Amino acid sequence: MIPHMDLPVVTEGPPEINWWLLAPLLTLFAAGVLGVLFEAFVPARRRRGLQIGLAALALLAAFVLLVLQIGTLPDGQAGVTVAAGVLAVDRTVIFFQGTITVLALISLLLIAENRDGRDAFAAQAATVPGSEEERAHILAGSQHTEVYPLVMFAVLGMLMFPASNDFLTMFIALEVMSLPLYLLCGLARRRRLFSQEAAVKYFLLGAFSSAFFLFGIALVYGYAGSVNFGTVRAAVEAGGAEIFQGEGGNGEPLLLMGIGLVAIGLLFKVGAVPFHNWKPDVYQGAPTPITALMASCTLVAAFGALLRVFFVPFGTSAASWEPMLWAVAVLTMVAAAVIAVTQRDIKRLLAYSSVVHAGFILTAVVANSTDGLAGAMFYLAAYGFTTLGAFAVVTLVRTKDGGQELGDLERWAGLGRRSPALAGALALFLLAFAGIPLTSGFIGKFAVFEAAVAAGATPLVVVGVLSSAVTAFFYVRIIVVMFFRDPEGDGPTVVRAGAATGGVITIGVAATLLLGLYPGPVLDHLLPSSETGPEPVAVMVDQASTDTDG
Repeated sequence: MIPHMDLPVVTEGPPEINWWLLAPLLTLFAAGVLGVLFEAFVPARRRRGLQIGLAALALLAAFVLLVLQIGTLPDGQAGVTVAAGVLAVDRTVIFFQGTITVLALISLLLIAENRDGRDAFAAQAATVPGSEEERAHILAGSQHTEVYPLVMFAVLGMLMFPASNDFLTMFIALEVMSLPLYLLCGLARRRRLFSQEAAVKYFLLGAFSSAFFLFGIALVYGYAGSVNFGTVRAAVEAGGAEIFQGEGGNGEPLLLMGIGLVAIGLLFKVGAVPFHNWKPDVYQGAPTPITALMASCTLVAAFGALLRVFFVPFGTSAASWEPMLWAVAVLTMVAAAVIAVTQRDIKRLLAYSSVVHAGFILTAVVANSTDGLAGAMFYLAAYGFTTLGAFAVVTLVRTKDGGQELGDLERWAGLGRRSPALAGALALFLLAFAGIPLTSGFIGKFAVFEAAVAAGATPLVVVGVLSSAVTAFFYVRIIVVMFFRDPEGDGPTVVRAGAATGGVITIGVAATLLLGLYPGPVLDHLLPSSETGPEPVAVMVDQASTDTDG
């Protein structure tokens, strides 16, 4: 006899959708689609200005909408889910989305920078590097204005990633975010083959990580019978789906394998060891404005998603995943710090620096508390502004002919003498990375380490402090090279900073100092409650799809 089963009910009407809460995502989607139409129908000579204006307006409008949404969230609730429960809107999600939007708007300034009629992107990416066809496009002044709609779609995926309330939506957001970035990484104007190699590496490794992520989703579905975060959390609390709750049923192996494979996909995006090998090559080969976009916005989006996954659906199985994250955090902080000491290229060094910082933020995930969540949120925002400023400086330091960016650190000798303001700004960013007091980096590290100590992860904090000491060595080494070493020949060439690049550096300096000197206004309002200690799910939405508000 076939047992009775509750079959899904076919809906007869469309779901109720709260369009207001979806407005920021729809704004960026509309801007991306409109940008594609501009490419098809607007004359080439007018495209660039329209694309930049459209992208800037869309990002600004999305940020304003996010700010207005904060006041419309229901009182006494962590937040709500929308679109049949596939997306969550709460204070943490809005913070991550707002941070991404602001950082993307600043990155857009670097992307739009134009010197002598040329930007950082290839004149025609479809041509063979060094060919006559490519030379003809360069002489004709061709420009890749497709960059701007690609950035809009990438940022759309970044906003969806931490807001996802089920695993399939998160996978779609991951691909929407990643696919445009694969293309953008291969569009560098100079060192074209190197740029294309970086794009291919990123694409292949990203495809592998996405496959792991998707296989992990399948295993979690097998364990919980759903991909909705609220339902998965309830299944974990109950010991699995109904099929595993009888005598002899044990779905724990499915859950453990699912957590591990999902973690691989997320840890790849944040660049944690041993899934970090793509970062140095991609950061070095991609156009520097795109590197800045990835180093700031992608990291915030990826950590927002990682925090949500481990705190909501897997929050009650912390005993299963905390040892894994302990090991990954230790490996990330130690291995990346040691390898970074040997680097001679500035972009590769900043890539390994990003890996080390990912390890620091993982200590907040291990803390598994609201303090850890708030610390990670502050750290990500502070690091985003600082890293944008650092990459903006990199775009201005060139070889002797003023053409190609100067990557070799040894050739940066004398930069402090040639351009004291620029070298001083970079020195401030490096000190912030090192966690020196009175900078945003110090407050960020203090917040995540304090949360980890409160959660009993003191050994992890000791490793973090020692890794910070190692990283301080190579940050100070750059400062010494710039200010206290005589240049070879005439030293590095510093091109004049345009209004856009100068604005990015100024914003980076201001944010680094303000968040270091006056962190209170931000730290005190990150979460909707001043309570400390409870599980992060207390301030994050964990509703199942049947409990949604539209």
